[in-house]
Amino acid sequence: MPNIHQYIERDSGLVHTEPFFADRLIRLLYHPLRENADLLFRALTGARASAFLAWLNYDLPLGSRILGNRRFLRESGIDFSECLDPPAGYDTPRKVFERRIRYWDRRPLPRDAAAVVCPADARVLVGSFAAASALFIKEKFFSFEELLGPDQPVWREAFAGGDFAVFRLTPDKYHYNHVPVSGEVVDFYEIDGAYNACNPSAVIALATPYSKNKRVITIINTNVPGGSGIGLVAMIEVVALMIGEIVQCYSDRAYDDPTSMRPGLFLRRGQPKSLYRPGSSTDVLIFQPGRVLFDETILANLHRRDVRSRFSLDLTTPLVETEVRVRSLLALPCKTNPSGEQS
Repeated sequence: MPNIHQYIERDSGLVHTEPFFADRLIRLLYHPLRENADLLFRALTGARASAFLAWLNYDLPLGSRILGNRRFLRESGIDFSECLDPPAGYDTPRKVFERRIRYWDRRPLPRDAAAVVCPADARVLVGSFAAASALFIKEKFFSFEELLGPDQPVWREAFAGGDFAVFRLTPDKYHYNHVPVSGEVVDFYEIDGAYNACNPSAVIALATPYSKNKRVITIINTNVPGGSGIGLVAMIEVVALMIGEIVQCYSDRAYDDPTSMRPGLFLRRGQPKSLYRPGSSTDVLIFQPGRVLFDETILANLHRRDVRSRFSLDLTTPLVETEVRVRSLLALPCKTNPSGEQS
């Protein structure tokens, strides 16, 4: 497996090599020798250790110097001109990572009102649970049975054989999640778990890590008045190393009057939904079978052989991430839904 990891920027089509934050530390933590120190590994990926690392990295100026965070911030290319608040206020790494942006100007929605949009500034992979699909990826990043929770037979049945998209947020990214579709919240719950890193080294070293981490699940019914009309959509927000919580703060306008998530709440496509505390993290979207067609650019990039990715489907087939921007096109509704009716 190559040490470097590359992705494709959708807007330009350029191939980039990803600079990893604390990569040596992550690779050491997820080295095969961890199997001989299971208790230590579990302690280091637990809630207390994760919170301590977050404080050391994002709130302690000395920690920023020791761990090289200042150099990382300098090289990350963060565009402070798009930020909502004055640049002088970003005096700690935490404030930088929890920044708000003028998304209504800098992250415009697609013109097609039916489009499903990306929930975050992130690097995305798409796949399917259906064995007959060309996008079939079996338990590479998560176990479908585990991801939605052990006591959720209704949702597991609803999404069986469906499609999914995995969004990996890196530490330099804007860390608000936005709603990918319009619809009504029909269920919202949290599953406790570990705080494993989302760095590709950790993902390939630990089997199905996203379904082992602490996560928050929101089930959205889009078949309601004003909804996107593509059935049920599951949005899973996965914590990672140094992320202690996911703050639910849906806002119907800008970032004003944030509200907690609850069943019955109508969510409008493209609006802020939640905030990850600093670090890297992951969003997973799951769609019911036959409801969406992913963007052609994302699909074309997925198996490109000229890009070096730490992710792979097998020993010869890479899984290449596409870098996308929040509120940009992810997918369009299928013209014909599973019942054979025109959508």
